[in-house]
Amino acid sequence: MSDKDIDKPEPVDFDVAGNPLFSDQPAQAKSDRPSIWVWLGLGSLLIVALAVIFVLPTIVTEYELPLERRLAVTELQPSLPAVSRNQPSEISPFDEAQRSLERKQAQDVLADLLLKQAELDQLEVQRWGLADYENSLEQARGGDELYREQGFGQARDAYQRGRDGLQALIDSIPVVMTQTLIEAQVALDAADTEAAMEQYSLALLFDPDNELAQIGYQRAQSLEEVTSLLTDAGERYEDGELQVALESYQNALDLDSYNEVARAQIQQVAAEIRENEFSQIMSAGYSHLENGNTDEAIAEFRRASGLGINQEQALAAITQTENEIASAEINSLQRQIGLAETEERWAAVVSDYDAVLTIDPNLVFAIDGRDYAGKRLNLDQLLANAIDNPERFAEDSVFEQTRDIYFTGRSIENPGFRLAEQLDDLQALLETSQVPINIQLVSDNLTNVTLLRIGSLGSFEQHQLSLKPGVYVAVGTRSGYRDVREEFTVGFGLTPASVLVQCDERVVATNGR
Repeated sequence: MSDKDIDKPEPVDFDVAGNPLFSDQPAQAKSDRPSIWVWLGLGSLLIVALAVIFVLPTIVTEYELPLERRLAVTELQPSLPAVSRNQPSEISPFDEAQRSLERKQAQDVLADLLLKQAELDQLEVQRWGLADYENSLEQARGGDELYREQGFGQARDAYQRGRDGLQALIDSIPVVMTQTLIEAQVALDAADTEAAMEQYSLALLFDPDNELAQIGYQRAQSLEEVTSLLTDAGERYEDGELQVALESYQNALDLDSYNEVARAQIQQVAAEIRENEFSQIMSAGYSHLENGNTDEAIAEFRRASGLGINQEQALAAITQTENEIASAEINSLQRQIGLAETEERWAAVVSDYDAVLTIDPNLVFAIDGRDYAGKRLNLDQLLANAIDNPERFAEDSVFEQTRDIYFTGRSIENPGFRLAEQLDDLQALLETSQVPINIQLVSDNLTNVTLLRIGSLGSFEQHQLSLKPGVYVAVGTRSGYRDVREEFTVGFGLTPASVLVQCDERVVATNGR
């Protein structure tokens, strides 16, 4: 080993502030030489220390224990200046190796600390953890002092405490992130733009991809304009300008789609606008109803029900109007029914009752009235038919049936002029229908005469009969002659002077027979 190698200075280390860490031992000038007695003492140890002098310094110089290669000056930081080879050392090689190991450990911890410090600086730790950050660095600076005094183990421990403090800050970031978002939301709700942007920007430093932070920061950017719109909308609302207020609230929500105040106010104002519109439409409907314009009233009420609010009220108004319309129609029909009953126009009465039952099929007066009117209409038709066809009374069955109809009519109290007149006419017809009338039949004494419903009269030239009023048919037959049929009416002023029944038309035989 040359003197040049012995005199070579050791690397210089740096503290957390970037300052070189020097040993407190005074460096002696290269030109200072020890006394002769020192050299004599060293000579006596030459044999023992030969291996240490030539081998161990090389290992210590090139390696840190346990056998890790020492970093060069350009690879780490300048180390402490070397003690002159002429300065006597009382430290054993083992202690020197142990101290080198501790120094390396301190340097490793310091390097890790500096990495964490750089990470926290990028996260702008001064904005959220300044006190703990400075406290951790202060502990690290204490390690610098110990390092300069070559208390490498204690320096390492101090660096570790500083590093652990910085790590604790890094570990606290999720909690700080949560609190930051809470404070940002509070600031946003309080319309504090500066504070909101400050907190959201910090949250984005922690997590640039955080959706809540991204949304919050965007909302904070438009906060002042949104706040202005909300204020204007509130004033418009107080002044009753609901439509203008609604537009302002909508503009605010367009800028900040997450603004719950604007969203809630839009719903409230829109509801009030619909309420006002509903009231106006209903008022118009009732106005039409008062003026008797029921169709227009129902149209307005239906329009009100289509707004989607207070539908029960609108439907009740429609029902009320329809009931009033129905009541008016029923009242009108009742008046018509009363007049028709008085005039005994039973077909019209039945029709009007049917119209009432179409409106309300449960009305008792209409049900009962329809039944009575139907019976009177049937009686009226039977009486009219009997009076119009009295000739049928000659048939006993028809006579009995017609007499029952007559007595049914007579049983009615307060029959009315028409019914009384019909019954009187029918009575007269029934009475006269039973009084026989003489009628003469004339023939040629060659024709065989039969009077239907009476019997065969034989051949005669003249035949006198007494017949009840009615329609009769006389049939004449004669061999070789075509039959004849004579219909005649007895009574009712239609009795003929005589009835000729005679077969005059000969039947000619054909060659094909």
